[in-house]
Amino acid sequence: MPWLEITPGLTYVDSTLGQGDTVEPGDFVLAHYTGWVWNTETGAKAETPFDSSVERGEPIGFPIGRGMVISGWEQGITGMHVGGKRTLLISPDLAYGPDGRPPVIPANATLMFDVEIVDLPRVRIEILTAGTGPAAELGDKISVHYTGWLWEDGAKGEQFDSSRDRGRPYDFSLGRGMVIPGWDMALLGMAEGTSARLIIPSVMGYGSRGTGSIPPNSTLCFDVELVKVGGE
Repeated sequence: MPWLEITPGLTYVDSTLGQGDTVEPGDFVLAHYTGWVWNTETGAKAETPFDSSVERGEPIGFPIGRGMVISGWEQGITGMHVGGKRTLLISPDLAYGPDGRPPVIPANATLMFDVEIVDLPRVRIEILTAGTGPAAELGDKISVHYTGWLWEDGAKGEQFDSSRDRGRPYDFSLGRGMVIPGWDMALLGMAEGTSARLIIPSVMGYGSRGTGSIPPNSTLCFDVELVKVGGE
């Protein structure tokens, strides 16, 4: 199949189109990938990949449009469908540029990736009280009160943390990877004063590693209150 151009320096060929939901800006994506350095003189990929989620046996998760992955990925997988498989050829300026990623990716390297869209997981959001204040935007400093439980068989399980028990809300910058992805995704656009219940799948929480009293692969429930948007 011929290579198709998305933008100068970014071409692709699809091996499987996929029949699931479409990847759009703002989505959280679960994807498998294998990456190689591409030899522009010979027109061939390196014999050995520099990285592969397939070899590790666990896909990676990331939001589209937040700068969490290289630009070639953000542009290259937007519009794909769940179940789709695509090969991307990415020029250095849309990858790691003159800095590379030592020691595995040299400076000014063109890269080739095989990518499969595994899922587009979602946070389930139930608004308990609608706020009337300003909406939280990417990069805003926000203050949140929360209580978190394990979510088991459609009900709250063991409580593992609570800012209310400590008597002080938690402050962080939204969309900067300072909290679990489920929080960054769910709180974006929420109005100050809103109270909500969030049911967060494990891949948008602590995943296969877990943390503290949270076991691996745990679905989480949070009751949150967006106390303040903005401020020092």
